[in-house]
Amino acid sequence: MSPADRDRGIALARAARAGNTLAMDDLLDHLTPYVARICTPIARADGPDATQEALVAVFKALRGLREPETLYGWVRAIAVREAVRVAQRAARAVPAELADVPEHGDPQLAADIDDVLARLSPGHRAVLVLRDVEGLDEESAAVLLGVPAGTAKSRLHRARSSFRKAWFS
Repeated sequence: MSPADRDRGIALARAARAGNTLAMDDLLDHLTPYVARICTPIARADGPDATQEALVAVFKALRGLREPETLYGWVRAIAVREAVRVAQRAARAVPAELADVPEHGDPQLAADIDDVLARLSPGHRAVLVLRDVEGLDEESAAVLLGVPAGTAKSRLHRARSSFRKAWFS
């Protein structure tokens, strides 16, 4: 996200907190791609539902945001929480059989990675996305997930191990 986009989001958050309904609408539109990028890998097929739930939570809780400068971290925490909740509620633990592993560059590779991710629990997907997609360290991921740092590290280890096992099986 560019600094200009980030500044725009913060300005919209300030205006929305002050009661400007148009700014709230613009803020939610502005945040939608960011929230979807976080929710979709965690909630999978229910990513749009998780995104919607996260945006509703942002809408309801925005007045409680004390420092608009922390908007994106605050929204990320809400998005992760809602994505995990929606994924757990859906309980989509139906593993599919992996076909032969495609060659590097094959369009099927992305679909196969998606299939392997689907086999992980929502908690393991969440820590894997936060660490390996969002680039957070284990301590930051632990804070967002509301677990001790050691738990986040062990979940990440198990998630990576499960991913490798499913990938090479």
